[in-house]
This record gives sequence, C-alpha cells and structure tokens, in this order.
Amino acid sequence: MQISKDLRKNMAAIKEAFRDCGDIIMREFRIRGGEGRLFMIYTDNIVDGDAIQDFIMTNVMARCEMQGAEGLLQSLMDEVISIGEMSKITTLEQVYDAVLLGDTAILMDGNDFALQASTKGFPSRGVNKAETEVVVQGPKDAFTELMSVNVVLTRRRIRDTKLKLKRKKVGRRSKTDVALMYMEDLVRPETLKKVEQQLDNMDLDHLPDSGYAEQLLEKRQYSPFPQLQMTERPDKTASSLLEGRVALLVDNTPYAILLPATLNTFFQAAEDYYDRWEIMSFIRLIRYGAAFLAVTLPGLYIAFSVYHPQLMPTALALKVAATRAAIPFSVIGEVLIMELAFELLREAGIRLPSPVSSTIGIVGGIIIGSAAVEAGLVSPAVVIVSALTGICSFVIPNVSIVSGLRISKYLVILLASMFGIFGVWAALLLLLAHLASLTSYGIPYLYPFCSSSVNDDMDWEDSIFRLPLSKMKRRPIFTRPSERMRKGEN
Repeated sequence: MQISKDLRKNMAAIKEAFRDCGDIIMREFRIRGGEGRLFMIYTDNIVDGDAIQDFIMTNVMARCEMQGAEGLLQSLMDEVISIGEMSKITTLEQVYDAVLLGDTAILMDGNDFALQASTKGFPSRGVNKAETEVVVQGPKDAFTELMSVNVVLTRRRIRDTKLKLKRKKVGRRSKTDVALMYMEDLVRPETLKKVEQQLDNMDLDHLPDSGYAEQLLEKRQYSPFPQLQMTERPDKTASSLLEGRVALLVDNTPYAILLPATLNTFFQAAEDYYDRWEIMSFIRLIRYGAAFLAVTLPGLYIAFSVYHPQLMPTALALKVAATRAAIPFSVIGEVLIMELAFELLREAGIRLPSPVSSTIGIVGGIIIGSAAVEAGLVSPAVVIVSALTGICSFVIPNVSIVSGLRISKYLVILLASMFGIFGVWAALLLLLAHLASLTSYGIPYLYPFCSSSVNDDMDWEDSIFRLPLSKMKRRPIFTRPSERMRKGEN
C-alpha cells in the first residue's frame, strides 16, 4: 500500500497495523507557523534512544519552529537529521518493516514518502570465546547473535574491497536478515548464483537459526552427513572466503555457514595453521584414524568375539571368553546397552549446567561402567570398547560430522551382528558409496581423495597431511580456476 499525502490516513493504517502493540512508540509533531504535522514511529527497546533524542527529535523540533511544512521532509533528510544511514520509503509495508527492524520512520502531511533513519540498538552479548571450536593457540573471539557484529569481525580480517556483502530477508513473518559474503574475484560465479537462487526461493514463515538454513540449503537432506560447514570462528570464516567459498551469516545466531564443503574440510581445525606443520599433520592423521574407529570399533568387537575369535591372539580370546562367562546378555546386547548408555550420558552432559556437565560425563561414565561390570551385566572389554568409541568421536573438531559418524556406527553394528567381519566391510562399502554420491554445489564430497587431478593434485597438500605454509601456494578447488595462485614465487 502506497503512502498517502494525507497523514491522517497513514496514521490510521499504521495504528491499525500495530494495534495492541505496547512496545511501538508513536509521536506526532505540529509545525509552528504552518498547518502541517509530522508523525514519528519506532519500536521501544530495540532502538538507540540517545540517537533518537539527540539526532532526530531535538533537531526536528527546532527545525519545525523555523519553517513551514513545504519541503520540510526533504530538508530534514538533507540538512537536519544527523544520522549517517537514511533513505526514502514509499509504501506502508516498508514502514512496518523499518519499525520492526529497529529503525525510525518519519511521515509528514503532503508527502507521499517517508524517511527511514537507522537507529538500531539491539541488546546483545559481547564478543566471547569460542565454545565448540576451542583452540590453544590462535584467536579466541567468536561470533555473536548480532549479524552486524559478525560482519565486522569478518571484515576486520579481510581489508579488501573485493569482499562483497549482499543482504537479503528470509521468512514471510520473521523477515530474518541474511548476509551473503564472498570474494568477488575468487568465488565461482555458478556457486554464488545457485546460493542466491536458493535463498530467494525460500518460502517459509520463519528462519530462526543458521542450522535451519543449513538443512534447507542441503541437496541430500536425508543423508546423515552434513554437506555444508558451520563455524563460530571469524578467522575460519575469513580463511574460507579467501579460498573462494561463500559465507552465509544469519541474524540471531552465532554461527556462519560455509559452502561448498567436502569431507576433508570437517577434519580441518583453525589451529592446524597456527602451529608447526609436523605436529598438526600428526594430529590430523589421528583425527582420521579416530573417525574410522568411532564408526567401526563396536562392530569389529562383535565380529571378532562372535564370528571370528580365531583372528584374535589366543591369550586375548581366552580372556574375553572368561570375562563373558557369567554375562546374561549376548555380545550384541552388551554393546548396544553400553553404547546407548554413553549416548544418554552425552546428552545429559549437554543439557545440564556447565559446572555439572563435566562431572556427569566423567564420573557418570566411570560409575555406570564399574557398576555394570560388578553387577555382571556387561564385560570389562565392552566398557573399554564403548569408552574408546566415545573418546574417538570427541577428537573430531566438527560436531556435525560427528553426528553422522554416530549414526553410521549403528549400521556397522547391525551388519556385523548378522555377517561378522564381512558385515563390517559391507557397511563400510555402503558408507563409502554413499559419501561418493554426495556433492556440495558441484564439488565431490570426497575431494581431494577423488578427482584431485582437476586441480593438478595440489589439494593433497592440505588433506590428511598439512605441508609447510611456504609450500601451500595454490588455493583449493573452491576457487575459480583463473585465481588458484595465492602466493608469489618469492
């Protein structure tokens, strides 16, 4: 609906739209020496009160006493209101959006437009330390729930005019702000175009969180493995942008979505590049080994204990058999009991307050494991296997990929309980085939372990092992082909 030159009609429509909204502040000014009136509207508690008082109301009231109504609104914008970000809006819907966004709208008799002054002052927490991606050496700051702060944290790391930002609104009712950040000269045009199309085609009421957006943007939504990467670290976001990737910042959430993503990127931590390459390559190798054990260890124990005890050393096989002599459950039942018990402990530790959660995780695991062994419900070997499986899952730096591995573990347990070691291999082949079928915005999910020749096999330098920084001269496959070099010869 277009703004009318009749202020009374506009005021009636605005008051009806914001009926029973006690936090909407409306103020009417009468112009001395003229017959015109001004109408100002904003939302309480999400605006900067000092900015409204000092830069709008004081100046506007002084100007209204000095001149009549003719040309006043344009004059206010050009000469009086000392706020940097101002614009004209022409529809009442734009007025509603501006007010709910934290801006102030000013309307006037005889004008078919309104002024939108940026007066946002959302309450927010300060920049805190990263909690899910903790590093020993490196920056400690993390994103917050305020998108504008997250943009600043990223821009302070990339002071380049090629860093572009496109703002969009997603959600018919929430109108959530979404920022699309990318390096203009590095990003693949087809990737950027596809992301923009997906955002424009999102037709939903509410976008509450970046995890919500991640699920809507993924191509294979039934896969347990994430095809987009989420991070709370600004330094990781900046590094990804310089590799040609796209960062999606959603308001009201302290996480950024990075895309495209491959399996390899989920095993890379920010700290990998802040310490020497030898130790970080060793740690990264441990992560891959831990991922393999997190998926296969319970299944391998079932296969060896039930179907292939001859593959174990004789002393170990006799020890396992002796500890299981008085156990009333089968090996499969033991493994499932302990795995589910550790899953419950993991979830309980997340929900409880921080000072209590660590105690529950450690003490609870010890007490339950010891009590189960003493009661003769499970054997000590199963407790050790379940504990090692849980520890291996905590080694991996990305929570999303850990969730996929946790689900895959039960597939391995199921097939191992049916076919032994052949079931373990069958489950691994199924998982490998599934991973090979995944893509993320045109990039194979298993890259660079497959198709690495596309980039002259240069992406192996930052995969299972990390070469010295002086040797990493080319950007990864995410970058457009003409901009792969990131270091000069000197």
